[in-house]
Amino acid sequence: HVQLVESGGGSEQAGGSLRLSCLISGYGPLGTSQMAWFRQTPQKEREGVAGISVAGPRICADSLRGRIAISADKANNLLFLQMDNLKPDDTGVYFCALRPFSRESLCERESYTYWGQGTQVTVS
Repeated sequence: HVQLVESGGGSEQAGGSLRLSCLISGYGPLGTSQMAWFRQTPQKEREGVAGISVAGPRICADSLRGRIAISADKANNLLFLQMDNLKPDDTGVYFCALRPFSRESLCERESYTYWGQGTQVTVS
């Protein structure tokens, strides 16, 4: 039973930072699997934030470029998202996602097999 559990969300003032974590269990060795962060706001569909594969990271949302970093600790089944210089538009529910190796874009929401329940980020 694969589980993804996000943590690290919360309320933060504009200009502040948050570090989101995602603990993955029940999947086995992450190996060549690919992971990503998505976010959902009341105004938009769930959108890609950033993804990571063995080839490296990819930023999905141009509005976040330069302010976020995605990383993974595969040995400990962890995925991270560091967000700096937060803006009110960053408010939303952030989800981590996991899939086996795929040639689809890391930012393609429909390509992911496993999802966490989400963690709320509120920036004021």
